[in-house]
Amino acid sequence: MEYSPILHSLHVVPSSHVKNKLLVFLIMLSLWVYMIYCCVAYCSTVPDLAYGSASRRDKDPAGDKREPSLGASRDLLNNENDLDSRGDEWDDTRAEAKAPGDNAMSAFLNESESRKLPQAIIIGVKKGGTRALLEFLRLHPDIRAVGAEPHFFDRNYDKGLEWYRELMPKSSEGQLTMEKTPSYYVTKEVPARIHTMSKDTKLIVVVRDPVTRAISDYTQTRSKKPDIPSFESLTFKNISAGLIDTTWSAVQIGMYAKHLERWLQFFPMEQLLFVSGEHLISDPAGEMARVQDFLGLRKVVTERHFHFNPAKGFPCLKRPEGNSKPHCLGKTKGRTHPNIDPEVVQRLRDFYKPFNSQFYHMTGHDFGWD
Repeated sequence: MEYSPILHSLHVVPSSHVKNKLLVFLIMLSLWVYMIYCCVAYCSTVPDLAYGSASRRDKDPAGDKREPSLGASRDLLNNENDLDSRGDEWDDTRAEAKAPGDNAMSAFLNESESRKLPQAIIIGVKKGGTRALLEFLRLHPDIRAVGAEPHFFDRNYDKGLEWYRELMPKSSEGQLTMEKTPSYYVTKEVPARIHTMSKDTKLIVVVRDPVTRAISDYTQTRSKKPDIPSFESLTFKNISAGLIDTTWSAVQIGMYAKHLERWLQFFPMEQLLFVSGEHLISDPAGEMARVQDFLGLRKVVTERHFHFNPAKGFPCLKRPEGNSKPHCLGKTKGRTHPNIDPEVVQRLRDFYKPFNSQFYHMTGHDFGWD
């Protein structure tokens, strides 16, 4: 058959056309894979604002153990089955959010991640606002935090640092690992133990008017043990003499200056940040700016992430983009406090006044509780 340039051109053109289509397809596929990678990488650092699952309760290593003894404290407010120490109804597995399925993509993303000991810890105080602060922080893409309270340095120290490390969520280079256990602040052995782990650990304490905090502490316990004695009777060793019972943990925790003295034996003041529980409610964005500065993080969590819920009395979280409904902390937050005898409240205020004054002097900040 005689060679024909026309037939040759007809053969070449379709081949070139197919190659061009294939090239475009490969480029589009690459872009699509890259977009999925970016999306999954972002989602793995931002907590899902959905309510938690019941299954995580089985994973809480300390959920069914009691609060540690505060020296010689008379602690009727134990944390047995305490939802507050388990993150209420929030999902602790959010900190471990991953792409669904055990596929090649998730394996690739996890290759650069590892479990690290925390570089920052929220060490207290109970009923001060630690859960709210932790959830606000978990919105930050550079923070990975375990949701449940590990209670390593007070209850589980004998299990060793590797056991503790395994509780932490995986994080990548540049991400900060955190945990929160409010009883650390008042437990005598904890400052030395954290210092042994790392003398550079950054410590955050959420403090609140000690009288209001004590009443909130009592309210939490009464919700689970309705038959406990009255707040008034527990407050005093001898109610007629008006002598405050400092062995009751609800009272003892609020003696902030006394506990701070122990921490300053091991850590300089610049490694501790004191967050106002009141400001965390009235100005969450302002307090979060201070916290992000303290942790050396870019200011990602701002006023766009908060929506005040007047029914609950504290801010709820929202995504800055879209019109999704804000999500609030669980039902155990924002309980209605019982009516306490005003004279008892005033006696408690008088009792705490010298401790508050010393605390203001030590921290260089007047929290305005008096």
